[in-house]
Amino acid sequence: MELDRIYTDLILEASTSKKNMRELEDPDFKELGHNPSCGDELTLMLQMNGDILEDISFIGEGCAISRASTSLMIDILKGKSKGEALKIISSYLNMIRGESLSKEEYKSLKDARVFENIKNLPARVKCATLAWHTMENILERE
Repeated sequence: MELDRIYTDLILEASTSKKNMRELEDPDFKELGHNPSCGDELTLMLQMNGDILEDISFIGEGCAISRASTSLMIDILKGKSKGEALKIISSYLNMIRGESLSKEEYKSLKDARVFENIKNLPARVKCATLAWHTMENILERE
């Protein structure tokens, strides 16, 4: 199977998965993320347990790239400490900007590495980064 096909299948699977698309009951943090250029709009909800991102979910509407990126981000960040989450977010955003990552940083992105070449599609970059910037805003204010 071609690598492009695997990536396409992963994005389609993540974009249609409903496991992370739900309301959290009584979240500690709730933040709206909006991409006016394409209309993607999502609300991230976060439940903390001390310094740990215990549960994360989202609701909203967006393109397949936006939904897939959000769902993969949640899978990666759930259970991480605030500090670990911020490092992973930074690595992801650096990857999207085309910056070099260490092997450890690249490995920490797990399935989100599928978006590495989104930088070649400038109109889609905001779709792939919306949830990550929204989560970064939550954690930096927290």
